[in-house]
Amino acid sequence: MTTKSIAVLAAGLLAAAVVLAPAPAAAAAREIKITGNDQMQYSVKRIEAKPGEELKVALTAVSKMPKTEMAHNFILLKKGTNPDSFAMAGALARNTDYVPAAKKDQILASTKLAGGGETVEVTFTAPTEPGEYVYLCSFPGHYAAGMKGLLVVK
Repeated sequence: MTTKSIAVLAAGLLAAAVVLAPAPAAAAAREIKITGNDQMQYSVKRIEAKPGEELKVALTAVSKMPKTEMAHNFILLKKGTNPDSFAMAGALARNTDYVPAAKKDQILASTKLAGGGETVEVTFTAPTEPGEYVYLCSFPGHYAAGMKGLLVVK
C-alpha cells in the first residue's frame, strides 16, 4: 500500500468516525420538587431559571383528604396572562380537571391533578424572554388562598 493510499484511507476513516459518532447527550432537565398541602400552599413560591433552561417540576400532593375535595396542579402561565381571571375560570372547569379550555393558549406548562400521595410531573423549557411568570393551582379556592408562585427567568 502506498503512502498516498494510507493517507486517503486514514482520512476516510476519520470522516466516518466524525459522522458516526454519537451526538452529545442533552443536558438533563433541572428538577424542582414541590409539595402541595391541605393548607392550599406550595412548598416552593419562587423558581429561578435561565432563559431556555430545561426544567422538570415534580408536584406531590401531601393531603389526607380525598382527591375530589383536595387536589393540586401546577400551571405556568404565559407572561401577560391575568392570573385572577385564569384561576376564576379554572375553578369552574370541573369537567377538564380545572383547566379552562378557553384559556389553554395562556398556559406554558401544566400538570394533571394530584391527589393525596400522588406525584405529577411536567418538563418544559423556560421562556427565553427574561421576566416573571406566575404559576398557580387552579383547583377551586386554592389560588385565592395563596397557592401560587413565580418563575423568574434571568
